[in-house]
Amino acid sequence: MAETSAENNNKHTNKTFLIGLARAFAGAIIFAFPMIMTMEMWALGFSVERYRLMIFMTLAIPLLIGMSYFIGFEDTSCFTDDVIDAFVAYAVGFITSGALLFLFGVFDFSMSWDEIIGIISIQAVVAAIGALLAQSELGNGSQKNSEEEKRRRKAGYGGEMFLMMVGAVFLGMNPAPTEEIILIGFKMTDWQAVLLAVFIIILMHAFVYKVEFRGQEKRKPAESPLWSVFLRYTIVGYALVLIISLYLVWTFGHIDGLDGENIAKTVVVMSFPAALGASASRLIL
Repeated sequence: MAETSAENNNKHTNKTFLIGLARAFAGAIIFAFPMIMTMEMWALGFSVERYRLMIFMTLAIPLLIGMSYFIGFEDTSCFTDDVIDAFVAYAVGFITSGALLFLFGVFDFSMSWDEIIGIISIQAVVAAIGALLAQSELGNGSQKNSEEEKRRRKAGYGGEMFLMMVGAVFLGMNPAPTEEIILIGFKMTDWQAVLLAVFIIILMHAFVYKVEFRGQEKRKPAESPLWSVFLRYTIVGYALVLIISLYLVWTFGHIDGLDGENIAKTVVVMSFPAALGASASRLIL
């Protein structure tokens, strides 16, 4: 009897994992296809310097591990499970990106492996994020009480900042490789750049604390004053967004050869979509 019960539990566990894995592939396709079908992303696979690509791929690992803890495609009970799921998501990202790029004729096996891996690797990070987003976005109603859902609800200050970073990377990655980011920066005056930064900060604060969205922060009268919340969340959140924006435009070579003024403008432009992702992280994650 005990053996039968254990066997049934194993079957249930395996079935749950396979369902989660299938959902991960679906999430990778849905969330990554806009970038997989973007010509600038294909070109970056050839042009991006390999040390920048390695840094990009390496930094994605702790991001995916943290995502697995909060938003994994299956419930996890320990750090080891989160690491395993992060690498499973990475594998899903590589397989999905490689298969779609091959079907679209973006690469063929007459190309060098360095070129093929370069093209797939950049796309794979976004696809892996999509794979881990699959449960929160594509899961059924019963998963609302999952361990990951409880962790998101109980996330402390550090957890909130991490989720904002994930949202910034996820949404920021869509326009990051495009030339329009540089073009808009060149077209803007200094005052327009300052006004855009102010507008972004106001928008972030409104998104997170003022608009009645699911998952927003609730501020009770007995809690910290508004200015304290504004400094600790909105301003610190925007500072993280600026750092992520600077990193993304550096990775994709957008600021190479620019002076300080144009670098600042480019980062502010990049921070607009990244800030939207950070602000809406509780909605999209």
